[in-house]
Amino acid sequence: MKKIIAIILVFLLIGWVIFKPKETFVPELADATIVRVAQGELTGFIAENGAHVWRGVPYAADTSGENRWRGPRPAPDWNGNREALKFAPVCPQIATSFTPIESFTNGELEGSEDCLAFDIYAPSDAKGKSLPVMVWIHGGSNVSGASQLYIGDKLAAHENVIVMSVQYRLGPLGWFSHPDLVASAESEEEKSANFGILDLIAALKWVQDNASVFGGDPDNVTIFGESAGGHNVVSLLASPLAEGLFHKAIIQSGSFDSVSVDEAQGLSGDQPNPSLQVAERLGGFDKFHTASLADVFAAYELDAGGFMDLPRIVEDGVVLPAIPLREVFASADNYSTVPTISGINRDEMKLFNLFDERLTETKMGQFIVARDQDIYDAASEYGSRNWRVRSVDAPLTMMRDGGHEDIYAYQFDWDEGGKFLWMDLSKMLGAAHGIEIPFVFNRFSILGDADKIMFKKKTFKTRDQLSRAMGAYWAAFARTGTPDVDGQPVWPRFGPEANVIHFDSENDAGIHLKKGAETADQLVSDFFEDPRVTEAYRCGIASFLNEWMLEPNMQLSSLNTEQKCV
Repeated sequence: MKKIIAIILVFLLIGWVIFKPKETFVPELADATIVRVAQGELTGFIAENGAHVWRGVPYAADTSGENRWRGPRPAPDWNGNREALKFAPVCPQIATSFTPIESFTNGELEGSEDCLAFDIYAPSDAKGKSLPVMVWIHGGSNVSGASQLYIGDKLAAHENVIVMSVQYRLGPLGWFSHPDLVASAESEEEKSANFGILDLIAALKWVQDNASVFGGDPDNVTIFGESAGGHNVVSLLASPLAEGLFHKAIIQSGSFDSVSVDEAQGLSGDQPNPSLQVAERLGGFDKFHTASLADVFAAYELDAGGFMDLPRIVEDGVVLPAIPLREVFASADNYSTVPTISGINRDEMKLFNLFDERLTETKMGQFIVARDQDIYDAASEYGSRNWRVRSVDAPLTMMRDGGHEDIYAYQFDWDEGGKFLWMDLSKMLGAAHGIEIPFVFNRFSILGDADKIMFKKKTFKTRDQLSRAMGAYWAAFARTGTPDVDGQPVWPRFGPEANVIHFDSENDAGIHLKKGAETADQLVSDFFEDPRVTEAYRCGIASFLNEWMLEPNMQLSSLNTEQKCV
C-alpha cells in the first residue's frame, strides 16, 4: 500500500509541478453574497460563471493544543463581517504534489491545525430556495489533500445545487487510537480513534444548522467523495453518530476496509506506525497536547518514498461498530440505509501501474511506456476488476441481500486521453483512478497544463456531453434519491440482476447498461486462463493481486489447485 500511495504522488507530481496551473481570476467581495451563519456575517464573491462562492468558512474550532485528539469544538463567533475570499489553511500533512499549494515545499510539514472549514458554491439565485446540498469529501489516502483542489462552481451553477467542499483532520491527527485518550475523554464520542470522521460529523451538523442561508435544504443532503473520500462516505454510512445528518451517499472508487483497535495500537497485526509505538516516540501521554506539530509528525516513520502510512478507519466501537467495516453492511439494521451509489473506474490500477518498474520503462527520462502492453493491460485489468469486486459488486450485493434496495452501481469507462511523443495516455492511463472527477465537476483541469495532452480539443464536444450527463445524474440523485435524467439512459437499481451503468463518450460505447456482478471467483478463473498472462508473469501478477486481497482472507494461490503461485 505504501508503494501504491507513493506512485499516486509521483503521478500528481507530473501534473502539478511540471504543469502547475496559474489562477488569473482575482475574487472580490460582493454584497450579493452577504449571508449570516451561526457564527456571524459572511461575505464571499461571484465566480466568473456567476456562481456565488464562500471560501474558508469554519465549521469547528482550532484543533491544536488541548483540542488535539479530542472531538471537534464549535467554531467561535466573530465580530463584524468575515471576508470569505481565501481558502482555509490546509490540514497538517507532509506536503506532496497531491496538495499543490503554491507556498508549500514537497517533503516538508505544511498546514495548520486550525483547518476545519468549508468552501461553498451556490447558484447566483439560490437565496431563499431549498436546493439539494452536496457535501464533497476529498481524497488523498486520508493523509493528504485539501478542499481547494476541487472547485464546485460549475456543478453548482449547471445543476442548481449547493456544493460544499469540506476539510477534515488527516493522518496522525485524524486517526489515532490510544488507551490514555479513552481514559481522559470528556465525552463518549471522544473515546473514538476516528477524529477525521468526527470532524465530518461535526461538518454535517453545521450543514444542518446553516445550509438554508445559502439556499440549501438541510433535509436533503448528499455526501459524495472519491478514493479516501469514498472510504469516509462508507464510514459515515456505518456510523451511528452520523445517522440522520445526510440523506443520500455517493462512493467514488472507495473502500470498505478497516482495522481493529488492537491493530491500530500495535497489539496485533503489522500495521505501520501503530499508536503505542508512536506515543512512546513522542514521549508519552503528557506530550499529546503539548508537543509541537513538528514533534507529532516526527514521531511517525516515513517509508522510502517519503510517504506516511498509518492505521486509518478504526473499529473503535464509538464512531464505528467494533466489527470489520465491511461486515456492517450485511444487515440493513446496522447502517444508514439512505439511497446509495457506489462505482469505480474501469482502469483504476493503471494510475498505480504506470510507475511500476516491473511493468513500465521510461524513454528519454520523461515518457513512460509499457515494457509489454499485453502484460501491462492484464495486470491493470485484474487489479481494477478486483477493486470493483471489493468496492461495488460485493458490498452492494451484501446490502441488497440484507434488505437495502435503493442502491445503484456505475463504472466509468472514458479512455480517450491523448498522445505525446512515445506516451499514449489512452493506453497508459485510460479510465484510471480519479479521472472521473473532472467529469463530475465539469472542470477539465485536474492536470494543469498537462490537460492539453490528456483532454485533447478534438474530444471536447463528447467529453462535455458526458460530463454534463454525469453531473446531471449526480444532481438528480441528490435531488430525489433516484438518478433519473431526461433524455439519458435509465439507471436502474442494482437489484437482483446486478445492474451497472457504464459512463463512456459517444465516440465509444456511450452511456449504457450492463447486467451481472463481477465476482472474485470469475476474476480468478479468467486470470488463470488469460493467454496474455504468460507463465513468466503469472506468479508476479498473482502476488500483486494478493497484496490487494481479492476478498478478505482470500489468496490466489489457494484458489486454483493446478496453477499455484507461492
